[in-house]
Amino acid sequence: MTGTAIVVLGRGGLDVARKIQSALPVGRLHGLTRRVPDVDESFDDTRMHLRHLFAEGVPIIGICAAGILIRLLAEDISDKTSEPPVIAVAEDGSAVVPLLGGHTGGNDLAAQIAAALDVSPAITTAGEVRFGIALDEPPAGWTLANPGDMREFTANLLAGETLRIDDTLPSFVSESGLPRDLGGVLHITESVYEIGGDFRHLVFHPASVAVGVGCERGTDPDELIAIVETALSKEGIASASLAGIWSLDLKADEPAVHAVADRLGVAARFFDADTLEAETLRLKNPSDIVFREVGCHGVSEGAALAASGPDGTLLVEKTKSARATCAIAVAPAPIGVAAAGRPQGRLLIVGTGPGSDGWMTAESESAVAASTDLVGYSLYLDLLGDRAAGKTRYDFPLGEETDRVRAALDLAAEGRTVALVSSGDPGIYAMATLAFELLETGGREDWGRVAIEVCPGISALQAASARAGAPLGHDFCTISLSDLLTPWQAIERRVEAAADGDFVIAFYNPVSQRRTWQLATAREILLSSRPGTTPVIIARNLGRAEESVRTTTLDALDPADIDMLTVVLVGSSETRAVPRGDGRCWVYTPRGYAGKQTNGNE
Repeated sequence: MTGTAIVVLGRGGLDVARKIQSALPVGRLHGLTRRVPDVDESFDDTRMHLRHLFAEGVPIIGICAAGILIRLLAEDISDKTSEPPVIAVAEDGSAVVPLLGGHTGGNDLAAQIAAALDVSPAITTAGEVRFGIALDEPPAGWTLANPGDMREFTANLLAGETLRIDDTLPSFVSESGLPRDLGGVLHITESVYEIGGDFRHLVFHPASVAVGVGCERGTDPDELIAIVETALSKEGIASASLAGIWSLDLKADEPAVHAVADRLGVAARFFDADTLEAETLRLKNPSDIVFREVGCHGVSEGAALAASGPDGTLLVEKTKSARATCAIAVAPAPIGVAAAGRPQGRLLIVGTGPGSDGWMTAESESAVAASTDLVGYSLYLDLLGDRAAGKTRYDFPLGEETDRVRAALDLAAEGRTVALVSSGDPGIYAMATLAFELLETGGREDWGRVAIEVCPGISALQAASARAGAPLGHDFCTISLSDLLTPWQAIERRVEAAADGDFVIAFYNPVSQRRTWQLATAREILLSSRPGTTPVIIARNLGRAEESVRTTTLDALDPADIDMLTVVLVGSSETRAVPRGDGRCWVYTPRGYAGKQTNGNE
């Protein structure tokens, strides 16, 4: 489940809901089935659906009365520091009221919605109303170290006490309307170090500390973790002030670097050698040996300084273990991690299923949602619908599969998260095989540093089988009849072997405008070893509006009825067709349970 849920309970709220959806980066319309058509997700039980969304941490925008949301979610409300935003919006768009999650982004989301509807949000958080700032919801890059003291601190402010003016005030506090003077008894401190606070003293940690690391190939992750954690602990750096882990791009696929980032709960980012070499004059320990090996005079110090920016300073010089180094730098403000270096690129090879939205797996949905770029045949990208919104598309026609995969690898090598989209399952006559073939046979050197994940999908043979019954209930195989990449002699041998083994066979690419005789030849081979009454399933346009699934026999199979949008399942000698009341039949291949039951009764 991804994005923000815009929940519509009646048709009257659809226009406002769609206006809000267009203003959000990722918003999906959820509609009550019996009242609201044409939405992304439908539900029948409003209470259960809202409670499920809330439990999953999904922000909820209800196009309904505030009282409805309050009554339905009342028993689930417990912790304001972790609850997702819940916002009520009037059906006519005249009111936007953040009910919950004001301290987890709710107020900001309400302001965004209100701006789209050209109204003012009904913000009721006391500190924000009085002083124009919510201290327990600091700007991005800042963390309140002692949130438990927030309530009493705010009460003191509202009672008239003032802040002490000194040079430890965070910039976002200095720019606010909080009352302050030289003799103030309340104190707010900005620090990258672990320091204590109390009900009169709030401590904010800016995410302004950069850790640079270097290591030999194959370094034990525990070694790199130990050297980094020791350096941070010795310096007394607050964990909330750690912005990320940085290194040279040659280490983008180094497990130890990613293990450190995972351990510390931050991102790993990488710079090229030229960027690190530009930091040479600021290095405390430049090395000609390192330069000869990787093209820059320092990896850990250079990476930490590059991440902290031109005004950053080195807190901890390069420290060494047997196979690893680390250094620590601090920037004058929170580090914009997204703009400091690039992440390891990811290539997510996904399958959409045969055509229906319901046949796209949750893993593939998540992969598409996580991607920044989409690469694929135009028809397959179109099948993604709203899932493609906000992502850069790279469309390719049929026949340019190699160019398609190269483009995806090139983009991923630049640090992007790329979804390479296939229909069906990406590993069955699809793009996954070609991606690994190109990696093996060569290309750009940095392709090898890309993280690759293959997300399984529902294949056409599975969909056809499910529509027809259970023809794949016993041993089966798949054979492509296309001889564009495989010589016909090899295909023919496989058909003969499948016939000899009495496998159920799923024929992919059965015919095309230029290939009409291969299916007929395969039919003749099969007729030599199994009866002409063998059931054959012809499934066309699976999962689409034009879908058709029908059953014939091996004798009656006519290649003229088949096209490239069809998958053909030919039963084994054991496959059965069971008549249905509507004149069609269910097809299944028994595994021998009947014999097992008979033997058990003897």
